[in-house]
Amino acid sequence: MTEARTLGRTAPTRAWPPTILDRYLVSELGGPFLFGLSAFTLIFVATQILAIGRLVSEEHAPLWAAVEYFLWDMPYYLLLVIPMAMLLGTLLAMQRLSSESEITAMKAGGISLSRIVAPLLIVGIVVSVVSLAIQELFVPFANDKAAYVRQQAIEHVSPASSNLQAVTPLPGGGKQITIAGGLDVATQTLLGVTVIRYDAAQKPVDFVVADRARYVAPTWTFENSTTYHFNPDGSTVTQTAPTLVVDIGERPNQIAKQSINITNPEDLSRAEIRERLQSGQLSPQQQLTFTATYASKLARPFAAFVFTLIAVPFGLRPVRGGGTGLGFGLAVAIVFVYYVISTIFLTVGSMAAGLAGPAAWAPNVIFTVIGAWLLRRASRV
Repeated sequence: MTEARTLGRTAPTRAWPPTILDRYLVSELGGPFLFGLSAFTLIFVATQILAIGRLVSEEHAPLWAAVEYFLWDMPYYLLLVIPMAMLLGTLLAMQRLSSESEITAMKAGGISLSRIVAPLLIVGIVVSVVSLAIQELFVPFANDKAAYVRQQAIEHVSPASSNLQAVTPLPGGGKQITIAGGLDVATQTLLGVTVIRYDAAQKPVDFVVADRARYVAPTWTFENSTTYHFNPDGSTVTQTAPTLVVDIGERPNQIAKQSINITNPEDLSRAEIRERLQSGQLSPQQQLTFTATYASKLARPFAAFVFTLIAVPFGLRPVRGGGTGLGFGLAVAIVFVYYVISTIFLTVGSMAAGLAGPAAWAPNVIFTVIGAWLLRRASRV
């Protein structure tokens, strides 16, 4: 436990539970963060409105479908907006506290600058973890919904006539191959389905055929199915069932993604990228690109913490005018530099598998070092 001297007495400060100071600083961050979230979101919304107009005018899509597609597409952009909002929110909050001499008063009371900004940094870490969860749990679902709306209501795609195939690793080293004659997007149904399960020695264990398989999250229901189970002694057990629940391990749009051989890993979640890497279906260059993106998608959400750290010393600098406008411009400049560096290192990480991890985290490390150095300088003033 550390102690801070105030008015000749020693007042204990603690990290948990949150003190009045912690709650005050977090509340000061709340308003500017929401402002930044709204401001940056509106920028992306403005660009998407033009896209909605093109869908309605050029592709003759129903307005409701274009709007629904836009709404399901927004969570992806939210991942970009959240770190920017943390950067702008921290900048504006620290500018206000510094311009009104509240930071000076806290330091005069014996509270170190690092202790003052600690709750803001903790919020940055929490927001980073939340962003990672959104990226892995919600964005893939939203992307699937957007794809369904675009295919069904905008492009009017009929059930696919080409074969669909998905390879799913199984526990213990086996794998499962799912083959279908097509996907009815409207009903989320695979047509003419065959599932083959292999053990670790790559010997077939089960062979399932069905007229169709309907997806109702999170399960698949096979209709008019026949299952052939191959025993180790060479005998075969056959079972038929009007309905059968089978764990394919993929959502409908995931199977479609694998089948059309998506070459841009940015369109996939980390879980989907990992499945592609384990499938053995990628070329050597694709393997490197997917590996680099897989590592990068883990590092990117923590930009929220990095931006919070680097925003603190910039926010402490005296501002003579244009507070919000200056903060917004500074935030845009920092974001631009960060993502330029990230793009460069993503390219470097794609050159060799061993470089993927270090290259993915390099921008965060660089900006963290800069932010820590600037914060240390500011604490000496």
